[in-house]
Amino acid sequence: MSKDVWKRDEIESPCINICVIHPESRICTGCYRSIDEITAWSKMAPDARSKIMAELPQRAGQLKQRRGGRAAKLARKD
Repeated sequence: MSKDVWKRDEIESPCINICVIHPESRICTGCYRSIDEITAWSKMAPDARSKIMAELPQRAGQLKQRRGGRAAKLARKD
């Protein structure tokens, strides 16, 4: 059986396996998609995927840097 059978002419997922949803923006800090977009990705039409892919670079700036949680808090006490 040829491996070409499994190749699909679709836009691949922007997932980079860093799947952490930002608590305020509700956007994945790895790929910058929303939970709804991630869930629906496999069923989306190519034009919908293209639109999202074009928006992803701008979304990176929407994520506010978190202060570092417990580790940063402990470091500030020194």
